[in-house]
Parts: sequence; structure tokens; C-alpha cells
Amino acid sequence: MDRIKPRGRVYNGMPARELGSEGWHKPWSGGNGGNCLEAMKLADGRIAVRQSTDPDGPALIYTSDEMTAFIQGAKAGAADFLLS
Repeated sequence: MDRIKPRGRVYNGMPARELGSEGWHKPWSGGNGGNCLEAMKLADGRIAVRQSTDPDGPALIYTSDEMTAFIQGAKAGAADFLLS
């Protein structure tokens, strides 16, 4: 995955459009009609996440460690309560 170097300050909740339209990827696709999240790896190693149906909405910015903890926790079942 290419790393994107946005212009200006990158902060949590910033308008996703300010990160540009290139470099966003859908890590997976489910049976929800294409409504899912999109992620982008930034040049400094952080990960931006946005809602695919609202590409101009807010981007959540996570460090690599935060994203690793989230993915490992989800794989281990720590988020299963969200499904019931």
C-alpha cells in the first residue's frame, strides 16, 4: 500500500477530503451494499479511516500501534459483543 503525504496538519476528525481522494482502500467488503470503511496509510505511518458513504466526512487518525491493538483485539474476539 502506498503511503500518502497530505498537505497541512493531520488531526483526528479532520475533513477526509483534505487527505485527498487517492490512496483510500476498502480493507474488506461485506454484504452491506458497499457501505463500509476505507483506510489510508499516511507517510508518517499513521492510518486514516473514513466512512465510504461519506468521503467528505471526518477522518479518524490512528497510530500504527493503535491500529495493531484494534486488529489484534478484534481477531481475539474482544469486539464480539458488538455483533450480538
